[in-house]
Amino acid sequence: MNISDLFARGGVAMWPMLLLSFLALSTIIERAWFWSKILTHDREISGRVLEAARRDWDASTEIARKSSNQPIGRFLYSALELENPDPEVFQLALEASADEELAAMRRGEKILEATIAIAPLLGLLGTVLGLIGSLSSIRLGDVNTDSTTGATLGIAEALISTAAGLIVAITALVFYRLYQSFVGGQAKIFRQSGNELELLYRKGRMWQRDRQLAPGTLSPSVPEETS
Repeated sequence: MNISDLFARGGVAMWPMLLLSFLALSTIIERAWFWSKILTHDREISGRVLEAARRDWDASTEIARKSSNQPIGRFLYSALELENPDPEVFQLALEASADEELAAMRRGEKILEATIAIAPLLGLLGTVLGLIGSLSSIRLGDVNTDSTTGATLGIAEALISTAAGLIVAITALVFYRLYQSFVGGQAKIFRQSGNELELLYRKGRMWQRDRQLAPGTLSPSVPEETS
């Protein structure tokens, strides 16, 4: 029995399940391509930007700008590109950018969630419809006859849609959890690198004020305040 035979014997519920499977598979492939371009560069970029920020603020900004094709680069550059902002504005820029980037990373989650919830129900619906069709042909006098044998085969075929629904839902669930773990990892990196960058900026601002009060004091590189 090949796949086409199983599909035909699964009943009418297999058609909406096929559409749902296509949407889920497209989402899985697109997200896999998306994450394959991110996971190998995020820590490297954040490390380079933060290391440069300890020595030269302009160099750090340039590194983040050149890495703006990556979420972590856009996240850090959103604050670094500001012209001498207050620390509170610096923090708000990081938070707003993080929310935007994490929302983009969660794209497609709703399709996978719908697949996980709907596919088993479609399979169950197909099974119920198949059982109705099989059992409705049995009469009390047909026990131990060829009619009951056919009904038994019909019941077995009716379970095909349930198995298909579970397979689709389990597959979608595996990738859904995997991608959620990736988003959680990125959120952690954003939080750590953002906090460290903000701390460096606040320290630089404090040292800059101390230098203005006591000329000759060495301070880390921070954009000069403009009047």
